[in-house]
Amino acid sequence: MHTITPYERWNQYYNSSYDDRSPFAGKEYNYELYSENIYGYYIDPAWDFFGSETLYIKIIFADYDLGFAVIEMIGEWNDALNNDIMQFKRNIIEHMSSFGINKYVLVGENVMNFHGSDDCYYEEWFEDVEEGWIAGVNFQEFVIDEMKNFNIDNYINMSGSLQIEKWRTLPPLRFFELVNGLISRRLAI
Repeated sequence: MHTITPYERWNQYYNSSYDDRSPFAGKEYNYELYSENIYGYYIDPAWDFFGSETLYIKIIFADYDLGFAVIEMIGEWNDALNNDIMQFKRNIIEHMSSFGINKYVLVGENVMNFHGSDDCYYEEWFEDVEEGWIAGVNFQEFVIDEMKNFNIDNYINMSGSLQIEKWRTLPPLRFFELVNGLISRRLAI
């Protein structure tokens, strides 16, 4: 797992540690020291801890004028034991929402497992975004199936057209426009 890094090509457009409105503003990274781990497997130092022992994130882009953020994830999303959604909602989403972010793109190709509980925090988050949305891009099918078992798909748009294999070939605004268009079509149906 230590070889899986957050997407770096967009660093030229955005860096969460340089963003005064980011929950990770001012964070300094030591790329020589691998100290964070998931189940004893070290992960790249660029991933950010938000309160979960099994799930880490990286805000790879945020645009406050357009009100969106792209957040990449790695690890096991475990609501049953660690209540990861509560940690994520309280420590990251509420902070970003306070600066006008109401559209969230979660890149989940490195989410290796999902253990659900209830959907209260998802419902709360969904209600908080009002005019916005939450999209799950590139989650693995078995993770999507497990999320659907807990009705998470009522709150996070995922699967189908949101399996965007070549998202890394797009600049951040073009990627957002693509996801926004896909979500808008889904909401119009």
